[in-house]
Amino acid sequence: MRIPPSTLSSLARPVSQRRSVSCYAHQRAAIRSIAFRTSPVVYSRRRWNSSLATEESRSPQSEAILHGKPHHHTHHHHHPSGSPGSALTPIQQYHKLVESGALRADDHQTRIIQKLQRLHDDLVKYEPPAVSHSSSSGSMLSRLFSKGTSHTASVPLDQVPKGLYLYGDVGTGKTMLMDLFYSTLPKHIKRKRRVHFHSFMIDVHKRIHAAKKAMGYRGGDPIEPVARDLASDAYVLCFDEFQVTDIADAMILRQLFERLLNYGIVCVITSNRHPDELYKNGIQRSSFVPCIELLKERFEVTDLDSGTDYRRIPRTLSHVYYDPISPENKQEIEKIFKAYTSDPEDPVVRNRELTTWGRAITVPESSSKVAKFRFDDLCGRAMSAADYLEITKNFGTIFLLDVPKMGLSEKDLARRFITFIDACYDSKVKLLVTSEVPIFKVFADDPTREAHEISAHMRSVMDDLGLSNEVVSASSMFTGDEEVFAFARCCSRLVEMGSKEWAETAGVR
Repeated sequence: MRIPPSTLSSLARPVSQRRSVSCYAHQRAAIRSIAFRTSPVVYSRRRWNSSLATEESRSPQSEAILHGKPHHHTHHHHHPSGSPGSALTPIQQYHKLVESGALRADDHQTRIIQKLQRLHDDLVKYEPPAVSHSSSSGSMLSRLFSKGTSHTASVPLDQVPKGLYLYGDVGTGKTMLMDLFYSTLPKHIKRKRRVHFHSFMIDVHKRIHAAKKAMGYRGGDPIEPVARDLASDAYVLCFDEFQVTDIADAMILRQLFERLLNYGIVCVITSNRHPDELYKNGIQRSSFVPCIELLKERFEVTDLDSGTDYRRIPRTLSHVYYDPISPENKQEIEKIFKAYTSDPEDPVVRNRELTTWGRAITVPESSSKVAKFRFDDLCGRAMSAADYLEITKNFGTIFLLDVPKMGLSEKDLARRFITFIDACYDSKVKLLVTSEVPIFKVFADDPTREAHEISAHMRSVMDDLGLSNEVVSASSMFTGDEEVFAFARCCSRLVEMGSKEWAETAGVR
């Protein structure tokens, strides 16, 4: 009997790939009849100028153009990786995107692209200094005299290209421009890294912990070997969403940035805040001020003062949030979970364990790509941002059940929930939720309480994020500047993660 070529091709695939294809086939067949019951929407051709917008509703061709890749690449990538398929410069790539209709011309973004072009040209000629890998071994005498001293190589400032610190309101395209710059770096630059700043700091803390452990009872300076290793890994660093909210991070950054820059590292940073506004009102902020001055001295600090917020483009909502916690909604969300986990070759496992920082995280129900938690499992116990990132790294789709309405007495739960939502957003997770009240109202005060006055700062943040009074005005739980911003940003992200475009493009692993 002659076996059809298509069958031979399928059998030639590795088992893991055949399983993945089978998994997706089962999911599509089951989900099609249950999830996201929305009528077909015909979209007109849209032009996107922010990173969030560019990740939604794009054709493979637009995706390829944006990330500087050949058009036949159709896999979704949340962040660009590697050198472009062609030798286009940032400004050439930007004009190409505008001409193709993937972006629309924006004078403010053009101004930033010109600055990135300057940095690109400087990097073409830049030869970074060699990073020595000094051993921790040596005589007791040498260790005694070297203890507590810095061995960081210092490169003359006039030989190192000046980095770019780009700040501005959300949705103005900062991340999109940085990603465009990263994807068009000269091909000879292999030591490069593009990372969300939150993930970067988790990595730094892990490296410092390992350095202290290696030093043992002798002690010493753990920042120096960490800076040296980071400089050895990459001499071009692109940080997205730079912010400082923790005193431990503030104290580390003051030393780490100085040493990285002395190693000749070149950085592009995006942030919602001017350096002078970083860690504002933080504990021992005076100790962090030298880091602020360093940023202003060694970076070109510029704002993206665009009049357009590209995140405020209307989106068709998808049915991914269910309230209240009724028997009907429980039954519906369970049907969807079973549809997502219907592949017999990838059965649901109970109490799967993940490990991070030596701690075990129990996942109550999960397949290899889909996990289900109850709110108390994730936010009712002491869990960190590293724990949530480990979860979102492993599962592209997460079901979160029984989210309660939270008041002042549940502030710790609210903070963990915000951290979890940030991790889901950063990892492009598809999130399905059941909640006691509409998900945007879980932080609301008791309606019988006296109306809470909205502060000027809160009004400014709400305007930046395009949020209405109905979404956030009733919450008095959050007071400090950083808390207010994190809370309002969480509401904004929940709105976006509930969109049809997000539901259709998120969850890819």
